[in-house]
Amino acid sequence: MDFSANRTRVTTGLLLAVVPLLAIAMQGWTLFIILTLFCILAQWEFHGLFKTAGPGLFHKVLAALCTLPLLLSFKLESNTWVLLCLMGGFWAAGMAFLIRYSRNPETTDFRTPMIFLCGLIYIPLNFHFFMNFNRAELFLVLLAAVFTDTAAFYVGTAIGKRKIWPSVSPKKSWAGSLGGLAACMLVTTIMGLSLGNGPVWAWPLLGAALNIAAQMGDFFESALKRALAVKDSGSILPGHGGLLDRVDSLLLVVPVYALLRTIHPFFG
Repeated sequence: MDFSANRTRVTTGLLLAVVPLLAIAMQGWTLFIILTLFCILAQWEFHGLFKTAGPGLFHKVLAALCTLPLLLSFKLESNTWVLLCLMGGFWAAGMAFLIRYSRNPETTDFRTPMIFLCGLIYIPLNFHFFMNFNRAELFLVLLAAVFTDTAAFYVGTAIGKRKIWPSVSPKKSWAGSLGGLAACMLVTTIMGLSLGNGPVWAWPLLGAALNIAAQMGDFFESALKRALAVKDSGSILPGHGGLLDRVDSLLLVVPVYALLRTIHPFFG
């Protein structure tokens, strides 16, 4: 293991942890502001992945302009405005495509409006559930994703040999996957027994479900980057790459937990 690179990775991770801890401590509008800024930066990276499909500065700015009212609509619990933001953003990207196509049809990619809409669904639509969670739930989903990623990385680096899905993510091993599963089940069980509501057996099952979500979210972004011939989503985080590289697992953990809490109020 490269200890210099590992030290950079750990230092960046610790500094990055300050932001969600502040959001959890303050909640309310502080959480909203931090979440909005984060989603805007993450969407900027997302559109940067599709270099050959055409989304440029216009679509990055449009994504930022749509993210604020979209999350604000969720904050104010206005379903009508949520739909209007999604549809308005799509048609704004659609009109930009129409104008570009009329000028130069050979170089205009019809996928651009679809990519724009996917960005809104993939990032702010998934992350808006954060605003519905209480403090314990915010800690739970963050720790589930962090423990899954961290344990999988270090266990896989130490003893991982047999690869779990080499065509999608060549470095991820069965050992790392099982290490992440054990860590996630452990942290959810400890949190559940300390702060939650429910039988003992429910917490390791919840941990397993969140771990599967975390790993699938990770695999999804890995496949996306491989399909687009991109190594990292960005370079803003030394030792980690981009913001999307750091939260790819969280993008599926959050909606999965939001679904499961409708079945059983784990921390209600």
